[in-house]
Amino acid sequence: MKYAIVIPDGCADEPQESLGGKMPLQAARKPNMDRLARLGMVGRSNNVPASLTPASDVATLSLFGYDPGVVYTGRAPLETAAMGIGLGPDDWAIRCNLVTVENEVMRDFTAGHIPSAEGKALIEGVQAALGGGLPGAKPPATLEFHAGVSYRNILVYRSQGPAPFSEQTKTQPPHDIPDKKIDDYLPQGPGATVLRNLMERSREVLSRHAVNKMRQARAQRPATQIWLWGQGRAPHLTPFAQVYGKRGAIISAVDLVRGVGILLGWKRIDVAGATGYLDTDYAAKGRAGVAALQDFDLVCVHVEATDEASHEGRADAKVQALEEIDRHIVGPILEALPKHGDWRMLVSPDHRTPLRTRAHAHGAVPFVMAGAGIQAKGQQSYDEAVAAASDLAFDKGHELMRRFLG
Repeated sequence: MKYAIVIPDGCADEPQESLGGKMPLQAARKPNMDRLARLGMVGRSNNVPASLTPASDVATLSLFGYDPGVVYTGRAPLETAAMGIGLGPDDWAIRCNLVTVENEVMRDFTAGHIPSAEGKALIEGVQAALGGGLPGAKPPATLEFHAGVSYRNILVYRSQGPAPFSEQTKTQPPHDIPDKKIDDYLPQGPGATVLRNLMERSREVLSRHAVNKMRQARAQRPATQIWLWGQGRAPHLTPFAQVYGKRGAIISAVDLVRGVGILLGWKRIDVAGATGYLDTDYAAKGRAGVAALQDFDLVCVHVEATDEASHEGRADAKVQALEEIDRHIVGPILEALPKHGDWRMLVSPDHRTPLRTRAHAHGAVPFVMAGAGIQAKGQQSYDEAVAAASDLAFDKGHELMRRFLG
């Protein structure tokens, strides 16, 4: 049996006036997803427990069949795994966004979707100015700033004993506070002073950096500071093959999702042209997914574009991204699967990202699955309305994986 999962990140939404009262999934032309609905069944799953922040880290773990209430330790440690950065028992990983703050307002959590090369140069500047030994830290500690993809980077706090952070340390994802004053969303709790100090000091470092001066000369948004959030220690996850008996592969442009896959023992497959944004090469990701079916029991293709469209409040872009996913990823994989014998396919977002709020949200998301042994329920399309009317629901989203695998 071959299994395929496609994740249109954050695609679950609400009715949009600009779409004639339809939700993006209803407005998009998606014949392949709708074909899956007719072949199989549409339902809904709640991938984010109420006690946890609605985000891809928690939701992806749940979608992949792991109870986030048990295994989740923070977002950043998942990304460090994809970046090949090891964490010691007292080390903490912290997500480090390059952001644009204007007049103390979070104007752009991506710093204008800064290219990776420019982001890397800025993070190297931050490392040179703020990295290394942390003065006055007890126990002694060292700061390491690591460049990732575009605006997404990592700070590793290496400590020679218990670090100042704890489960009570509270930080805010910058993508959830668009155009809001940042004062109410700065780090709070144990270790917050360290994080706030670094964020404040980064302003001067970045203001004088040549990359930002060039960006301003080109009328592009500069990265005005770093934003620290998503902290945590290394998680311990039982390999997917041990839990579910399947060998998996992950295709994503986002370090977070790659990291979850790597920690589960899946093969990371990188695709040239995959950007983690609306301009990603959908067709290349589809071809990579088809090719991976040859060597793996389960292949997962994740696409960030739908989530990015919501963060920008662009309903038309979200619809277009869904259509590209359907045409270039779901379609080719659905066509290729039967060539390998029995098959099953699942399409599901990880979490909701409503265009209205431009932020992640709690709540159930629609999924569709079809294939060998999955009896058709007579549903004609894949969208939130069909899912809401379905009697197939998983209040604990991590239970969906076992049902999908049979």
